[in-house]
Amino acid sequence: MILTVTVNPLLEKRLYFDSTFKGSVNRCYAEKYYAGGKGINVSRQLNKLKIENLALTFSGGTNGKILRNVLASEGINCQIIATKNETRNGTLLLEKESPKITSYIGLNSEISDQEVNHFIEKLEKMIPSVSVVVLTGSLPSPNTAKIFEAGIELAHKFDKIAIVDTYGSHLKDCIDMAPFAMHNNIPELEYSYKEDFSSDKSKRELLESLYQKGVKLAFLTNGSSTIYASKFNFHYKITPPKIEEKDPLGSGDSFVAGIAHGIEKNLVFDEMLKNAVSLGAVNAEMWRTSEVPLEEMTKYFNSLEVEPLGKKMKIIDDTPNY
Repeated sequence: MILTVTVNPLLEKRLYFDSTFKGSVNRCYAEKYYAGGKGINVSRQLNKLKIENLALTFSGGTNGKILRNVLASEGINCQIIATKNETRNGTLLLEKESPKITSYIGLNSEISDQEVNHFIEKLEKMIPSVSVVVLTGSLPSPNTAKIFEAGIELAHKFDKIAIVDTYGSHLKDCIDMAPFAMHNNIPELEYSYKEDFSSDKSKRELLESLYQKGVKLAFLTNGSSTIYASKFNFHYKITPPKIEEKDPLGSGDSFVAGIAHGIEKNLVFDEMLKNAVSLGAVNAEMWRTSEVPLEEMTKYFNSLEVEPLGKKMKIIDDTPNY
């Protein structure tokens, strides 16, 4: 069982149009509500991969009621911590004849200290019964950083695997607590660190620093650019496939779901990484968010190559001889 944690959920309304917007009145041909937020996206993708999971998130107000209904209609198994304030919402405008997507995201919800503490109490009850906890996304308010810290601490306490994918001023605090695995895209890292990570050297130095902090697996993505990854202090890179991109939203979350899937299935590193990259690429080819079918997970698997950087890990055959 995998637990996903989303502290900043989003009620997303998608409006679909035939062509480029013209004039003052534009009528959509379809509309649909989505449950958004990085952890929720990970749960949606894990459902498609047939991996049992549970989503823990906040929900409040009218938007929160709609969000709960959407989660139920999607079959996303979840536990909700009620909030006094409204869940944030957003509107996405999609054009059939163009890859253009216009997003309008509302204000974050203010989460009270009492609600944060309630969330952490729920985490403490849930983490002992799961194998992996995925802590992802942005913060709705500064006090919710405590949830990430508590999640990592509880994973250590109960000998569970923590995967962290977040950004902002609290990122370094999360890294200092040594989660098992980290994923970040480069723009988010540069925003969080206030540093330039454009060079090969800077990425590898960052991977090394993460290992020194105790992070066992690390993944640095940047859209269609080369991905850098590490397993302990061994470094690798892999180039995503060339695709016809429609909507990259959720590709990072599908990638993280691929990592969680690989850990849950005890896959070797290369296989896990190729699956994750393939999931992210296929997601970007779709209008839907983190809904890549299981049979599509390996679409680009055979065309991908994991290239070692520097020293190579020795592979030992420890298969028992009977």
